[in-house]
Amino acid sequence: MVELKISPSCKVINFRFGLENYQHLQAAIFAIEEINSNSEILPNITLGFQAYDPCLTVKQSLAGTLQVVTGQSKAVPNYRCLVDRPLSSVIGHISSTYSIVVAHILGLLRYPQISPWSTSPLLSDRRKFPSFFRTIPSDVFQSKGLAQLVLQFGWTWIGLLGLDNDYGLQGIQLVRQEIIKAGACVAFTEAIILTRPDRNAPRIVNTIKYSSAKVVVVFSKDIDIFPILVEMVRQDVTQRIFVASETWSTSKFFQGINTKLVLGTIGLAVSSGTIPGFKDFLNNVHPSMPLGGKWAKLLWEKTFNCEFIGGNNVTSSLSLPVKPCTGAEDLRNVTNSYTDVDHLRVTYNAYTAVKIIAMALKDLRSCQSEDNMGLRQMCVDISKFEHWKLLRYIKRARLRLSSGQELYFDKNGDPPAVYDIVNWQLGPDDTIKHIKIGSYDTTRSSDKVFHINTSIIQWPDGEQMVPRSVCSKSCLPGFRKATRRGEPVCCFQCVPCPQGEISNQTDALDCLKCPWDQWSNLQKSKCLPRTIEFLSHEDPLGSTLVVTTVISSLVPASIFRLFIKYKNTPIVKANNYHLSCFLLLSLSLCFLCSLAFIGPPQVEKCLLRQCAFGIAFVLCVSCILAKTIKVVFAFLATKPGSRLRKWTHLRVSLSFIFLCSLLQFLLCIIWVSLAPPFPQYISTQAQPTIISYECNEGSPIAFWSMLGYLGLLASISFIVAFLARRLPDSFNEAKFITFSMLAFLSVWVSFIPAYLSAQGKYTVAMEIFAILCSSWALVICMFLPKCFIILFRPNMNSRENLVRKVRFKGHG
Repeated sequence: MVELKISPSCKVINFRFGLENYQHLQAAIFAIEEINSNSEILPNITLGFQAYDPCLTVKQSLAGTLQVVTGQSKAVPNYRCLVDRPLSSVIGHISSTYSIVVAHILGLLRYPQISPWSTSPLLSDRRKFPSFFRTIPSDVFQSKGLAQLVLQFGWTWIGLLGLDNDYGLQGIQLVRQEIIKAGACVAFTEAIILTRPDRNAPRIVNTIKYSSAKVVVVFSKDIDIFPILVEMVRQDVTQRIFVASETWSTSKFFQGINTKLVLGTIGLAVSSGTIPGFKDFLNNVHPSMPLGGKWAKLLWEKTFNCEFIGGNNVTSSLSLPVKPCTGAEDLRNVTNSYTDVDHLRVTYNAYTAVKIIAMALKDLRSCQSEDNMGLRQMCVDISKFEHWKLLRYIKRARLRLSSGQELYFDKNGDPPAVYDIVNWQLGPDDTIKHIKIGSYDTTRSSDKVFHINTSIIQWPDGEQMVPRSVCSKSCLPGFRKATRRGEPVCCFQCVPCPQGEISNQTDALDCLKCPWDQWSNLQKSKCLPRTIEFLSHEDPLGSTLVVTTVISSLVPASIFRLFIKYKNTPIVKANNYHLSCFLLLSLSLCFLCSLAFIGPPQVEKCLLRQCAFGIAFVLCVSCILAKTIKVVFAFLATKPGSRLRKWTHLRVSLSFIFLCSLLQFLLCIIWVSLAPPFPQYISTQAQPTIISYECNEGSPIAFWSMLGYLGLLASISFIVAFLARRLPDSFNEAKFITFSMLAFLSVWVSFIPAYLSAQGKYTVAMEIFAILCSSWALVICMFLPKCFIILFRPNMNSRENLVRKVRFKGHG
């Protein structure tokens, strides 16, 4: 007979964790009986077992381990005294701390050890624990799952609470690492001190109370978190959500106790399974059984609240009146954690641990291996085999579970990580139900590892929305997160995005700049197209300037027709008819050149408009300067035979006009050749929502040189006319030229600061306004008096009036 040893023995039976632990033992016994009754698994072989209770002490666990290995009550290290009954393996301990101690001994001897509930990551070290296996996933996977669980609900401000032992401290540390790695933050970390009767509850609850974290991840056993809940009730701390580790996520310890505090708890639970026929097996346990009868009597007394009288009492003496146990009580009539087989978790792990051992023994017996030729020498008598030979087959064993998943061990002796995600809800009978709301399965593809049905979750106080647990409220679109100095990254302040930048999502880390042709809206949440602005014909200002320009250009043309009609009159002849006509034509061009500034900027327009303006005005001012010089020469050449008379000829004036205009024309040619104007989009901070579409002058030096040359000609003309204003003549134009040039220069001097301070279309409008004003100044000052005389004082425009004025001056 091959013996299966389940945990060491001790003198005092420990039933601290009550009925559930006894159910775990019964699951292992049930699995052994199933194997023994199935002739196809291990024919002619009977599995046996010995069960030991370590009383949750390291000393008893160590002593029991040596007794199991020896085979006798007295431990003999390195010896197996029961040679006819080889020890195949050890199942246990459920606690990681005790499993580590036991695994050190069993690992040296290469005895297989399978734990149904030891989750410490330390046990995955094959160099230290080469023969350790477990049917429950490592806390490495659980910690990652818990971190993903809290992040799944958007909780970024988390409190951590764990036992001050290997299980709690390592678990909390792993969760902390995963939470921080994912970008969340830990609000506090507190330890449940096992050596203190109150488990450090006052300090822990005080921390929870004054922390803004609403979610607390707890790595603990149910019995050790109970004092924390009692203290929370005393301090009236509510509205907290617990995230439970697998050790207490499905505990029934809280039924009827602090229900309000734990409702809404979410946790990871070991994947459940079903064992057909197991419920009947549990109900058939009776104190009269020869095997394990002492534990059955304890079960009986705790279940039916009675005591066996006399020597049969295993709990206490009858110092208080308690009803006696008759043995006729029926377990089928009670419902507790022992008889509940709806969701077997750790119990199912103990069951599968025995099944795995049986499969490995079966493979060992039949020499099933990936390399049969190499292992042929290991095929030995199954009743007399070396325990270390079984390790190879346990590593390769694969067992199909009731859920359809496959159990196997990786290179570290760990099974696939498969968890149920459970939510604590209040049932119809006012008891806590552990409702499965999802799963965490690392065997699935990466996008299906984590699955939660949020529609069936019940939160505390009936809340419909997921409760929030954040250090700082989310930043709305239009803001970005800015961390506070000296605080975690989850504690931040919301800073509005600058002008021209947006954030279109919640909790944006940075603001995004809008494209050059767009601008942020008032909320800074999206980019809107900017208004393209230019002086268009449809614009009220643009249309007004167009009408004004066209009408203005008709005035010099009308005066030109008037001069043609009255060209033989004295006033027209005396004022240089040909130069006046030429001046009127150039004034019409000056008015019309304004049209080139209105409308969308185009390459042709940009090249044309400033050159047309410069040449037209130089032509106009050149005509005025030529008239002024001609007036001076005409006065100086009054003596007969004077050589200066030739300078008064029309060809000289035209040549002078051509020469002055040629210089401006050459300047424009050089400007267009070397740095031609071009259309461009310009945005300014003063009007961020508007993009000005305008012409870039290409070379500011050329522009101001052209304008400076025009000012130079006007200044010369003004000076000459001013000096010649008192020359005796019937129709002396010098004083009119003086006033016209004074007005002309005043307009353009005023234009310079206005032009430099204006922006966008108003810059163009300002130049058009200067063109119109200066042109009108010339028209009014130069031609309005003449037109008035021609039209309204024709007697002053007669030869007789001219002769009379000459005679009057002669007598004077």
